[in-house]
Amino acid sequence: MTISELARLAATTPSAVRWYESVGVLPRARRRENGYRAYEEADLVRLRLVVTLRTLGLAPEAAGRVARQCLEHGAVDRELAPLVAAQREAVRRQRADLERLDAELQDLETTLAAAGRARAAHEGAPVPDRPIRVLFVCTGNSARSQIAEALLERLGGPAFEVASAGTNPHGVNPLTVRVLKEVGIDWSAARSKSIDGFLGQPFDYVITVCDRARQSCPIFPGTYNSLHWGLDDPAAVEGTEEERLEAFRRTLAELNLRLRPFVEIARRAADRGPVRVASRDR
Repeated sequence: MTISELARLAATTPSAVRWYESVGVLPRARRRENGYRAYEEADLVRLRLVVTLRTLGLAPEAAGRVARQCLEHGAVDRELAPLVAAQREAVRRQRADLERLDAELQDLETTLAAAGRARAAHEGAPVPDRPIRVLFVCTGNSARSQIAEALLERLGGPAFEVASAGTNPHGVNPLTVRVLKEVGIDWSAARSKSIDGFLGQPFDYVITVCDRARQSCPIFPGTYNSLHWGLDDPAAVEGTEEERLEAFRRTLAELNLRLRPFVEIARRAADRGPVRVASRDR
């Protein structure tokens, strides 16, 4: 095969093949009578292995040495095991990031659809002289829904009236208070509330933040938009206090990312215009 065919099959470029040969990563190619390089299947196997090893992080010379050892002596270099393990871990993190991004995009699409319904319901009607009412619901009302309530109160300002409740409340987690304090929110006076105390009250948005709460969330009066943000429970994380606190920080960061577009979308759906808050991120 030609150098162009070899490079294409190995997902690299002819110039890379020439360079690998010039520095000894690959053996010099056999030449045809016309002077052009000629390659066999064995050359393709070696080049593919070199390209893979380079992806794992090996330097060109090391990749050539390991490939030669594997192909000529049937031995696996000890360097490969930690490199493969590190690459697998990187792939796992990337997959988790992509899954999280996909979930956030789905949430955004759902929020946009809900806001569209809200706008259609108010089409032609005067803008109501009341805040946008939002209720966050989870099982214990100890972490996720409490953090969401606190953040939306700050991000949304007086345009929003925010509450949170649990289907089985069992007290505010101290780490909830602690992570909110880290971003400048005093939540020390908060308490867990039962969803029963909100039955009969109208809301514009009811947002469940855990799967169990979604399944048992009651029906509220009037027309409202029901959203679900599936968040991992930070209180379920085990480990040192710092590891548990880091889980609560991740929950806060994830809610912050979801709430910022929600605030703008909900305000525009209610014809309130863009929100104006302090520019400094706490």
